[in-house]
Amino acid sequence: MKLDFDEKFMHEAIKLAKQGKFSTHPNPSVGSIVVKDGEVVGKGFHLKAGLKHAEINALEQAGNRSKGATLYVTLEPCSFKGRTPACAKAIINAGIDRVVVGTIDPDPRNSGRGVEMLRDAGIKVLTNCLEVETSKLVKGHIKRFLFGRPYVRLKLAMSLDGKIALSTGHSKWITSEKARSDVQKLRAISSAIVTGVGTILHDDPSLSVRLQDPDLPNRMEAMSVERPIYVLDSRLRIPSHSKVLERSSTVLVALEKRSEEHQYENEILYAKKKSGRIDLPSFLNELANREHSNVLFECGATLAGALVDEKLFDEIILYVAPKFLGNNAKSLLMLPELARMSDYERLEIKDVRKIGDDIRVILSSKEKRAKDD
Repeated sequence: MKLDFDEKFMHEAIKLAKQGKFSTHPNPSVGSIVVKDGEVVGKGFHLKAGLKHAEINALEQAGNRSKGATLYVTLEPCSFKGRTPACAKAIINAGIDRVVVGTIDPDPRNSGRGVEMLRDAGIKVLTNCLEVETSKLVKGHIKRFLFGRPYVRLKLAMSLDGKIALSTGHSKWITSEKARSDVQKLRAISSAIVTGVGTILHDDPSLSVRLQDPDLPNRMEAMSVERPIYVLDSRLRIPSHSKVLERSSTVLVALEKRSEEHQYENEILYAKKKSGRIDLPSFLNELANREHSNVLFECGATLAGALVDEKLFDEIILYVAPKFLGNNAKSLLMLPELARMSDYERLEIKDVRKIGDDIRVILSSKEKRAKDD
């Protein structure tokens, strides 16, 4: 019965955490609840990096009723001072009697130290309550600290015959307005967006976040978060008037450093080379070093194909439009031909739903998940 009681309130904390999912980058989304005598007396969630953490907001709402209460939090309270003071110390000072934690923080600055600090202060601590559910909230955070890479989502859109553009290059629009609006949410939950110079040359997208749905949680805060765009452009071919270069946070990713002066005011990141191209695994490591936990790739067939071929994605979000573009239209991915049918990438369909006139399919790699687990 006690476990069911704890799970009930942890579910509430999870709901709270989701209110910050579009705006906490580079921090994880966290929710917290303070319960006294079976009654919720304080609620909180983390909204934005540099602002108060979920536990602090919940404790402040609870006030004096925190003394002798139980605090539920989806991620282990921090034991160190970062952008804000340590939450574990605040919990101790508030007189909390018991703490229920969803997932242990993989950040090596914490990683069990928050729980240890609480227990050393005489507070009873239960860990791993609804661990599967709470870890899903912070899977990018976990991937970055345990594997040194961000959680990578690859967004794709195609016609029923597997095409992404006409032979002329024209591609606006394959999918419906509702599907394109759904992509905005993918951008919003990402701390960085990656594309290739081919996409810039063909479409000149802005890749900005435009959340039109007024019912989305903390929509304005989400749109105010800076999400750098990384353009993979090994030979620096991007036109200086491209829309993405209007943002100072856009980073160009090239290969060899040129001796002559370049025309760009944006940062240029010189990447490692592999087989004459940008080394994608090394590039992903650099994104993690830059505190990017969730990265969205919106790119053309060549870069998307390389990401799939090297098994560097965690999730594919595929939008399928009910239309045919014909034999000469451009294909979804550029991939090497398989020698045997058994060589195919094993994917698992996680979700299928209708978005406007289109179908959205979310897939993950069975092989990669088994390796990470």
